[in-house]
Amino acid sequence: MQRRTFALSAASTAAVVLAGTLAAAPAPAGAATPAAARTASDASAVAAPKWTGCATSAYPRLQCATVRVPLDHARPGGRKITLALSRVPHTARTYQGPLLVNPGGPGGSGLSLAGFVAESLPAEVAAQYDVIGFDPRGVGRSEPRLDCRPGHFDPVRLDSVPRDAQAEQANVQRAGDFARSCAQRHHDVLPHLGTVAAARDMEVIRRALGSPRINYFGYSYGTYLGAVYAKLYPHRVRRAVLDSVVDPKGVWYEANLAQDVAFDARHKAFAAWVAAHDDEYGLGTDPADVEAAWYGMRDAVREEPAAGRVGPSELEDTYLPGGYYNGYWPELAEAFAAYVNDGDERPLGAAYDTHGAVDAAGDNGYSVYTAVQCRDASWPRDWRTWHEDMTATHAKAPFMTWNNAWYNAPCAFWPGTSLTPPDISNRKLPPVLLFQATDDAATPYQGAVNLRRALDRSRLVVEEGGGNHGITLSGNGCLDRRLAAYLATGEVPRRGGATGRVGGADAVCEALPEPEAEADSPAGDSGAEAEAGAKSGARAGGSGAGSDAPGRGDGRTRGAELHRLLGFRA
Repeated sequence: MQRRTFALSAASTAAVVLAGTLAAAPAPAGAATPAAARTASDASAVAAPKWTGCATSAYPRLQCATVRVPLDHARPGGRKITLALSRVPHTARTYQGPLLVNPGGPGGSGLSLAGFVAESLPAEVAAQYDVIGFDPRGVGRSEPRLDCRPGHFDPVRLDSVPRDAQAEQANVQRAGDFARSCAQRHHDVLPHLGTVAAARDMEVIRRALGSPRINYFGYSYGTYLGAVYAKLYPHRVRRAVLDSVVDPKGVWYEANLAQDVAFDARHKAFAAWVAAHDDEYGLGTDPADVEAAWYGMRDAVREEPAAGRVGPSELEDTYLPGGYYNGYWPELAEAFAAYVNDGDERPLGAAYDTHGAVDAAGDNGYSVYTAVQCRDASWPRDWRTWHEDMTATHAKAPFMTWNNAWYNAPCAFWPGTSLTPPDISNRKLPPVLLFQATDDAATPYQGAVNLRRALDRSRLVVEEGGGNHGITLSGNGCLDRRLAAYLATGEVPRRGGATGRVGGADAVCEALPEPEAEADSPAGDSGAEAEAGAKSGARAGGSGAGSDAPGRGDGRTRGAELHRLLGFRA
């Protein structure tokens, strides 16, 4: 990729907040964090990571290390576990400290994300940071690694939508079996998983890096993890970017109900897009007819799974990623049209293999997802509550309500007691920069407004009309200029600068155009060697080529790569 410079200038509507920089020489592999950033007076300092090269073809400067953290932070002298780290070291003489990155989940690996962020930011901005990825406890290359029930998502599963009480009970039994298997396999670790524990791990990482403060960049669930860390250690936060914001008021049962409605709206947006490209797909010009054809396909694969492995639950898993990223729409539409119009099951099977199938890394990611969410907050323990809520929600949002219910249903049977989510409201932080698309289904818009209110000096940049999840470094130049300026100088929009256009926003960017009705070729080598914890790597179609984003590489390619790293249900 060609390096590209970016001239940073203060926008006329922005207030500039400057944070100090640390002058330091670049750190080679094997070296600790620069001495100028160390806090020798920190009584709880831990051993510095020993960095070794772990380059991939996509990220040739990537380095790896590990750090030991207490299994139980209340007993720091007790059993230790290992976290896997990655790093792209700074190269500029102006050093702004470590930038920890997290892709969400819970259960997502951050090792490759460090390389992606370092390559996607403007070169002169990335050069000022040590970009640090990490696998949270239980994830990927961290040890111990969770795997509660291998093959839990093997096809062909039960239909997610129960047609009678017996069918529903069969899925209830399956969810309970997962929870019981997890308790049996990982009884010693489960009580010590959760967002608070992961945030305390981040503090150990900070001490190991020897930095008085950290910078943070989190997507999706990573926004909640960052907010919890900031609540516990506000004086340790220098800058923080939170993209696609979890609603702190909905952790976690209510958030999933809100997702059900939002994903149904995104599925309707997909149907409308297919209808608008009837010349290409031949599924009708009326979005309602296209949507009806999709549900007809669902009924058909219930009777006879497509390609021998795509039943109705697998079909939902295949099309759910389209609710996260519209770059997948062309491929999904082609598979849809081939099945309905030509009776050809092969493209549908291929789309499932790419977007829906769960491999060993996916089993691990899901195990951590349940372990964290079930521990973080209380869930209904009486199945009648789930049944009533899902029945009512399915009536208005049928696309994924029951599928999402079974994804989270192990929490109804989880061993042990749940924690009370912390109040993440915070007046002690420097300005935090939030990014949110108005039509994001995975983290609906109101959550970003709620977090903006809770973080006293935060600013919210909105992609108006956008429906993707994870919007910075994905090809939108307007968003990426805001991101780059903040990381370079601390510049944030004026508070309330966009009020009236989009509720709660401080700055507004237009969404990228919808994709063309043509599936693109797969993205290139993505450095998957350093990644663990997401579903099978996804190839993606384009979204908004021709971006003037300040980062490096084609915006469409970066968008596809980002969404592969973020995974789904993240």
